[in-house]
Amino acid sequence: MTTRLLLLALIGLIPVMLMPGWVSAVVVAAVIVIAAVVDFFSVPPPRLPGLQRTPGPMVRLGDSTHCILSLVNDSSRRLRMRVRDAWAPSAGAVDTRSRHDLAPGEQVQVRTVLRPTRRGALHADKVTIRSRSLLGLVERQKSFDVPAIVRVLPPFVSRRELPSKTQKLRELDGRSAVMIRGMGTEFDSLRDYVDGDDVRSIDWRASARSQDLVVKTWRPERDRRVVIVVDSSRLSARRCGDGTVFDAALEASLLLTALAAGAGDRVDVIVADARVRAIASSHRSKDPVHDLSVALTPVHPELYDADWEQIASAVVSTSRQHALVVLVTALDEGSVSEEILPVLPTLLARHRVVLASVDDPDLHELAGHREDAEEIFTAAAAEAELLRSRSLQTRLRGIGVQSVTDSPEDLPGTLADLYINLKATGRL
Repeated sequence: MTTRLLLLALIGLIPVMLMPGWVSAVVVAAVIVIAAVVDFFSVPPPRLPGLQRTPGPMVRLGDSTHCILSLVNDSSRRLRMRVRDAWAPSAGAVDTRSRHDLAPGEQVQVRTVLRPTRRGALHADKVTIRSRSLLGLVERQKSFDVPAIVRVLPPFVSRRELPSKTQKLRELDGRSAVMIRGMGTEFDSLRDYVDGDDVRSIDWRASARSQDLVVKTWRPERDRRVVIVVDSSRLSARRCGDGTVFDAALEASLLLTALAAGAGDRVDVIVADARVRAIASSHRSKDPVHDLSVALTPVHPELYDADWEQIASAVVSTSRQHALVVLVTALDEGSVSEEILPVLPTLLARHRVVLASVDDPDLHELAGHREDAEEIFTAAAAEAELLRSRSLQTRLRGIGVQSVTDSPEDLPGTLADLYINLKATGRL
């Protein structure tokens, strides 16, 4: 029923008021019902065999995309209709309703702008069509299943730091050769000795030939191995800052992948909790960051504990040669002590291990408020949690595992700086 039918009913009250009685009321009601029935059967059925959705390209969270809905009038009658292109609320669809007047055989395309608020595969809802006649007293409605999927990649906000980090690597790669040789450096060139150079870098044979002291310079090796393990267990599902811990871990892994792949190293990313959820590699990939983003798009944290024995086995099978293994997980006392520490000897036997975790900014805020008794007790609990984290870092350092913690916004940059430092000192 439409507002026009309601307006016709209001108009029908006028003769009833002028000629009160059952006869006038029955006649007016009969006229309205007959008009509505006749109008209902004159409405063309909303059948559009040519209905089709064409989603736009995949987009990163925070950007906008679109979807094209094609409508074709394959009937022999004119179609006057209203169309609703429905999507899930997280798709952020804008202007989903439109009006159209299609002649037989005519086609129209409706563009719906999407501004997603959640990453992942966003599925389209039904397309609803309301058809009406020229009078417009009654409309006929039908919904159609027209499948379409828009893939929303992780945002990768930290890519703004990539140019500065890449510039630091370029300075290391032959332009500013390191003077201390480590297991991750290779010979670059010879130059004259200057005050302050390490005497261990003197090439005595070359010095004897030139009759001047000559030192060797070294540069970071390329084609090293980096394995990033992203924990997707229940510990990564908690809120931290504007997102979750898992969101911050994805940002850190994307920036490190872009940086290491650009430096010529091979990067493998493993996302796991109780099982391995996704594996991505930069090997033979033209765009490692894009491929990693696509692999991580459908992955969300699950409320399971991480199986670190299985994760360690996946790391060992991924890289049997020496590699930098980055475990992006929560610095939780129970998880680290009972699950991670027992498997670290297996990883440390072949690899250099780094543990990266997201530091909850709310803890520092709670620890700083001490105005009344309640806030003092809260601050004491927050300080105790921070102290446990520092104690765990000290314990990990004692067995040869370097750890970094920072806020969700700063963790990607901090982890990238650690990689650059390991590269510069030849410890990669």
